[in-house]
Amino acid sequence: MAQRNRPIIQELIFHSDRGVQYACDEFKCLLDRNPMIIRSMSRKGNCWDNSVAESFFKTLKIECVYHYIFTDKEQAALIVFEYIETWYNRKRLHSALGDMSPEEFGKKLIKRKIAA
Repeated sequence: MAQRNRPIIQELIFHSDRGVQYACDEFKCLLDRNPMIIRSMSRKGNCWDNSVAESFFKTLKIECVYHYIFTDKEQAALIVFEYIETWYNRKRLHSALGDMSPEEFGKKLIKRKIAA
């Protein structure tokens, strides 16, 4: 979905932990379809590279998940999707991005690259 919604215009690194969902052949093939994606995987027992992801999941739980009692997986998936796509990426300000939303920050980067 990320590849479909945001065209890749330069090399990027897809970094993950050693989870089976990222190490399986099907996922490797999916990423290998785009030569601009460089796969990166943390070393065994190294939890430090996952701090950004862990921070995101903490925020997701506090700001979204803990506010609901989900009736089923489909409802949970829809609510989490809406939180990420309508609030977290488009409106929520992130201190690491100079108090901009990820969408606003991305647009600013694209404008800067076009002007350069």
